[in-house]
Amino acid sequence: MATVSRKATKGVRRSAAAKGRAQTARRARAKTGSLLDKLMAVLPFTEEQLHRVFLALIFGGAIALALFVANLAGVPAMAQQQVALLASDAGFEVRRVKVTGVERMNELKVYERALAQRDMPMPLVDLEALRAELLELPWVEDARVSRQLPDSLVIDVVERTPHAVLRKPGRLMLIDPSGAELEPISPANAKGMLVIAGPGARNQVQALSDLLAAAPAIEPQVKEAEWVGNRRWNLTFDTGQILALPQGDDQSAGALVAFARLDGVNRLLGGKVATFDMRAPDRIYMRIPGRAAQTLEAKGGE
Repeated sequence: MATVSRKATKGVRRSAAAKGRAQTARRARAKTGSLLDKLMAVLPFTEEQLHRVFLALIFGGAIALALFVANLAGVPAMAQQQVALLASDAGFEVRRVKVTGVERMNELKVYERALAQRDMPMPLVDLEALRAELLELPWVEDARVSRQLPDSLVIDVVERTPHAVLRKPGRLMLIDPSGAELEPISPANAKGMLVIAGPGARNQVQALSDLLAAAPAIEPQVKEAEWVGNRRWNLTFDTGQILALPQGDDQSAGALVAFARLDGVNRLLGGKVATFDMRAPDRIYMRIPGRAAQTLEAKGGE
């Protein structure tokens, strides 16, 4: 009768178990590799681009850790310079500037300020200082500045919206709804836009918008608004006729609404009246050119 050693049996079992584990590992690796291949096929990145993203994340984490340790050690400035040099050597410095949101303003004005950061190590770029410089540009209402590793600055500009034309001595200025001056404008380009005039008128632009909004039927026909005596408005219509409004926000809005109603019934605009004076409460005085001369002639003939 043949005798089988227990040690031999255990060795066979261990060998079989090892082979089983190896086969399981190979199947798992094959499945994982297949899953990664499918994932890479779905993602909108190439393997090289994904590698650069991981590199940027790793390098960014290393910079943050180095700065944190340096701060704890009490040598943040020296550490920052060293980290900046390392970043520059690794290619993390400003090479490109991307600007979005610019439609009306001169885009070169933005690039002039951004390109001053060119070739600077990314950690040394002062984003807030650059944003403050951009906010000094007349057309820029707001700006967002960010780093896009490894080598790009991204600037998103929020432009001011042209609203009206401010008449100043000897020139016309394009302004936004807050009265901020954007740039000079020629009379030809200002054609069809609301013209605002008078000392202190720039500070009353929003108040004028609220006033005209009270009478939407009249608003499109207003060609010019003159701020008189720093207290009230004279409105000039497309017809050349003038409406003198009383002072006070509520009083002027009430008078304009009343005038709009009268015009709707009696067609005042486009008629013979040159000036409508509504400065007196509950009264409207109308001046017709030549009427005074006609009256004097009539009295002289009596």
